[in-house]
Amino acid sequence: MAKKHPITVAYGDGIGPEIMEATLHILQEGGAELEIETIEIGEQVYLAGEAAGINEKAWESIRRTKVFLKAPITTPQGGGYRSVNVTIRGAMGLYANVRPCISYAPFVETKHPEMDLVIVRENEEDLYTGIEYQLTPDVCEAVKLISRPACEKITRFAFEYAQHYGRKKVTTFTKDNILKMSDGLFHKVFDEIGEEYPKIEKEHWIIDIGAAKFAHSPEAFDVVVLANLYGDILSDVGAQLSGSVGLVGSANIGERGAMFEAIHGSAPRLAGKNIANPSALLLGAIQMLLYIQQPEAASRIHNGWLKTLEDGIHTKDIYKEGVSRKKVGTREFAEAVVDRLGMRPEKLKAVDYTQLPKHEVAAHIGSHPISVKRELIGVDVYLYSHDSVGKIQEQLFGLETPSLQLQSITNRGVRVWPEGNPDTFCIDQWRCRFQGNSMVSPQVIGSLIHRLADARMDVIKSENLYTFDGKPGFSDA
Repeated sequence: MAKKHPITVAYGDGIGPEIMEATLHILQEGGAELEIETIEIGEQVYLAGEAAGINEKAWESIRRTKVFLKAPITTPQGGGYRSVNVTIRGAMGLYANVRPCISYAPFVETKHPEMDLVIVRENEEDLYTGIEYQLTPDVCEAVKLISRPACEKITRFAFEYAQHYGRKKVTTFTKDNILKMSDGLFHKVFDEIGEEYPKIEKEHWIIDIGAAKFAHSPEAFDVVVLANLYGDILSDVGAQLSGSVGLVGSANIGERGAMFEAIHGSAPRLAGKNIANPSALLLGAIQMLLYIQQPEAASRIHNGWLKTLEDGIHTKDIYKEGVSRKKVGTREFAEAVVDRLGMRPEKLKAVDYTQLPKHEVAAHIGSHPISVKRELIGVDVYLYSHDSVGKIQEQLFGLETPSLQLQSITNRGVRVWPEGNPDTFCIDQWRCRFQGNSMVSPQVIGSLIHRLADARMDVIKSENLYTFDGKPGFSDA
């Protein structure tokens, strides 16, 4: 008998316990060799005083097994509670979120019967770092954080995934016609990494028209790698286009561990009614079996599940008169899958994971230039003021230093001085750019900010301006 692989399991909240019981039953009957440690996370842990919904005992299990199968959880309403998923992804370094979105037509209704794509979403950065500030009574700010190492890891993972599973094309979407630095970096790294995989087709779309193409013709895509926000949105769109969010599982992959789950929520109103579809969690668990190198069990279970769909044994969410043969509950669906273990679908495409390379998909950070010449040449100072731009400009002129001269004032990214348009709508936050003719020291910038404060100007933040190998590391906005 093969050695059992330790995993951590959380039954979750709402429909979580029902779909987890169904999933574990299928895994056991399907030959998965698992040593299960059960933990409690979610609503009751939140209410017991853990703001992140997970306690140290649960963390110990996850750190020990490094493989986590998680049912949906409920986050209590009200402030002060942090997302369990975000907490776990960050703590475990789960940088890649993988969501296959596949059509099961004609057995599950969809307008896109040829759809078969995988979304690979960067999981740790972008706006989802949660770094936000309220800067004035009228202005809030969120930081879109994009780093080269994270771009390299997620892009290389996507190409490695495509290569591992025999897929032919990798696509990315960005908005680098506007976000030239952050999305521009993601696009640049995509192009660089893509050169390492000459046998895989590469393409890039601007996110707006790309999303329209994705929604209209998802069958035109294969592997799609995206920054966090775009990936979050389009992976749900992809799931719905394929037929149901109840048929999409998710893998969260890191360098030293992984988490597997359904993409849907805990649906507390359906809890205890034996009507929830366990398929999404089961498909997440099949990804887990591949991760822990149990391809035989993964193939047997996946094919049994496909055969169940093909035979028209459907839960309420995907049941359709004239297509489905029998409407069943959660437990009955699980038993139907168990009854079909060892069978293969006849019309849907069967799987055989035993033919895959004998290693998991992984990525690494490649080498990139570290001898960049970085020079400090100025500072953007943000002011809170209800004064007119003319009055602000007059005040600032008297506070310049020989090394730092006022170059421009903008409001919401629009230049209002010099040569501003008097019709520009302005709010109470002003970005004032100071630059000199050469490098400046941090002490000079500190001195300028002290002068502004002494003049009773309300400085709410500042951003240093750097060049990198002579190229500006800042936008004009």
